[in-house]
Amino acid sequence: MSANATLPIAWNSAALHELREHGGERPLLFTGARIITLDPLIGTVTGDVLIGGDRVVGVGPGIVTAAGDDAAIVVRAAGTTIVPAVVDTLAAVGARVQRDLNVGTLTPGVAADLLVLDDGDDGDDGDDGDDGDAADVPAALATLLRRPERLRAVVVAGRPVRWDGQDLTAPAAVAGAPCAQDLSGSPHLGVWVDRTGFLHQELTADGRYDETRGGRPHAFQGRFWIDGDRIDYLDDLGFWAFGEFVGDELHHAGYVMRRRVDPQA
Repeated sequence: MSANATLPIAWNSAALHELREHGGERPLLFTGARIITLDPLIGTVTGDVLIGGDRVVGVGPGIVTAAGDDAAIVVRAAGTTIVPAVVDTLAAVGARVQRDLNVGTLTPGVAADLLVLDDGDDGDDGDDGDDGDAADVPAALATLLRRPERLRAVVVAGRPVRWDGQDLTAPAAVAGAPCAQDLSGSPHLGVWVDRTGFLHQELTADGRYDETRGGRPHAFQGRFWIDGDRIDYLDDLGFWAFGEFVGDELHHAGYVMRRRVDPQA
C-alpha cells in the first residue's frame, strides 16, 4: 500500500465520526491515557485531557465523570501516551516567568496541540523494547520517528488533523504538483518593486513568479503559494523562501516592496 493510500479507520472510529459532525461545537476529551504535560507543577499523570475550542481546559484523572454533563466527545485512549506536539524546554525546567506563557506543554490554558502515541506495550515484560516505549518525551519522539504507525492522533488548535494513519486535511501543495490555488482576483498579483528599484518581483495568476535583480531579468523564477499574509516561494533551482504582506507592502529577504500601479489601469 502506498504512503498516500487511504487506510481504514479502526481506532475510536465512533469518536472520529462525532468529531467530523460536531468538532468545534462540543468539548473533546481524551481519557485514560498517560499524559506527559512537561509542566513542572503537574508532571506526568494518568487520566484525561479536556479540550475546549483551541485550548486545553483540563488535565488529570476524573474529568471523564463530567463528560456526559458537558456533551463532550470522548476518545478512549487507554494504552496511549499523550505529549505536547511542540516541546517547550524552558517550561519543562520551570524557567518561564509566568505559567500562562508556556507554549509547548499540556497545561490548562495553552494551545491544544498534541500527539497521541500507542504505547506499544505488548504485555510480555520482556526486554524487546516494546513495553511502553513512549514512556517519556525522548522515547515518544523516537517512537514517532521510528514507528510512525503507532501515531494514533495529531491535534492542532483543538482539531484532529491526523487519525489512525489517515490525513484528515486536504494535502498541501508539494514540489512537482500543480499549484492548487485560486488566484483570480487576488490583490497580490502584479509587479512588486523595492524602494531603490533594484528588485522587481512579478506574481502571476498561474502561480509563478519572475524576479529581476539590478536590471538582470529572470534572476530567479519559480512557483509561489499565498496563505493569508504569507507567501512561500519554491524556486526552479530548488530552494524555498518566504515573504510577508504587511498592509500594502511585500517584505521579502530584507527588501520592502510595493506593488507597481499600472497607469493604464
